[in-house]
Amino acid sequence: MRSLSRRTLIGALAAAVPIFAAPRRLLAHFSTTRALNFTHTHTGERLAIEYFSGGTYLPDALTTVNHFLRDFRTSDVHEIDAGLLDLLHDLAGTTQTARPFQVISGYRSPATNEMLRHRSEGVAAGSFHMKGQAIDIRLADVPLVNLRQAALEARRGGVGYYPASDFVHIDTGRVRTW
Repeated sequence: MRSLSRRTLIGALAAAVPIFAAPRRLLAHFSTTRALNFTHTHTGERLAIEYFSGGTYLPDALTTVNHFLRDFRTSDVHEIDAGLLDLLHDLAGTTQTARPFQVISGYRSPATNEMLRHRSEGVAAGSFHMKGQAIDIRLADVPLVNLRQAALEARRGGVGYYPASDFVHIDTGRVRTW
């Protein structure tokens, strides 16, 4: 039986330690299955769905998510960025929520976005909502400031904080905050 050299043993341990020391939020991203739980504040619809399994995204599940996060004003459906779903999955793990994400706004059609821009200063002309790359959310069992902090720490896109309206905006654009 071949004995391990000290250098080989130290190298093997050094490679293994980061896996065991990795924060829970990083390990959640590499899980074999990923699921999300939603309620929509405007439609009253609920969705609990596994969208990733066995190393691949599940096309039927993604289609279901696309429909759920449709523009509820126009019923327009758009593809939702899988990276946004992964970010939500990771935020659920980081915050240790036991409740569904409450969705205020997912996809927005250009017509809806333009209408909202005329009503509010906080709506961007080139909103990531129109690309299926943004969502406005809250969690019933996580203080809004904690959800915001978890999203900021993820450093995976934009984070908007709207405490007066009781939601956090997250998107998969460049890292920025407001």
